[in-house]
Amino acid sequence: VAELLALKAKLVDLTGGEAPAPAPAKKAPKKRPKKQPAKKDESEMSVNELRESRLGKVQAMRDAGAEPYAYVYDPNRTASQLSKEYEGRLEPGQEDEECEEIAVAGRIMARRVFGKLAFYTLQDETGTIQLQFDKKRLRERDEDSFKNLKAWTDTGDIIGAKGTIRRTDKGELTLYAKEWTMLTKSALPLPDKYHGLTDISKRYRNRHLDLIVNPSVRETFYKRAKITSSLRRQLDAKGFLEIETPVLHTQPGGAEAKPFETYHNSMDMELTL
Repeated sequence: VAELLALKAKLVDLTGGEAPAPAPAKKAPKKRPKKQPAKKDESEMSVNELRESRLGKVQAMRDAGAEPYAYVYDPNRTASQLSKEYEGRLEPGQEDEECEEIAVAGRIMARRVFGKLAFYTLQDETGTIQLQFDKKRLRERDEDSFKNLKAWTDTGDIIGAKGTIRRTDKGELTLYAKEWTMLTKSALPLPDKYHGLTDISKRYRNRHLDLIVNPSVRETFYKRAKITSSLRRQLDAKGFLEIETPVLHTQPGGAEAKPFETYHNSMDMELTL
């Protein structure tokens, strides 16, 4: 310490004044906040990522006290009934405020969100209807309803909605919703809306998707079921008895046709179709 004091005194004598002030300490550079990775679009996500994302929303709903798979819901109108009921009624921009509260249910085929407004295309077994959600209107019954609608819903989900009927400025019949309910949360999205499900082998392997996204296929199945039930009723009325014959036999049949052979594991038997 004595040596240091002596050196300091010599330095003052040489400079002819006080010792120079220490240089100001440099300020540490401010740390820039790390940029959050951009949220992936569904088209860029793998099947596992999509499933994980949607199941995360299921858990978020349960944490908030909402049930993502409702036990019951009672719609009082279908899309086709509303279309017939309001045919030729309501001018563009007009709302039917005197009607009873309308309740519909169906699958979300498309969703468009614009700030405090959202428009969904809902499909039931009879057709499609547009839903309009307004943040201010939904808040009358539930403060967080619009926020949850944007956070929890995706295309493919089945939801219910209640409200009144109006026509948009473009003249499209729309349910102006007052509330909505999640009925079934979809774990995976629907096929691309522009290209659809066009691969024949995929359509046969995924008949449930084929029926959802292709109305013509759904109409064919509907007509086939109606024709079969109509023939059955006619034959029943004439006294015919319906019986079931076995499909698999132990002895080949079909005249000269080559039989289809198979093996029944449980019964340990060789069988033919």
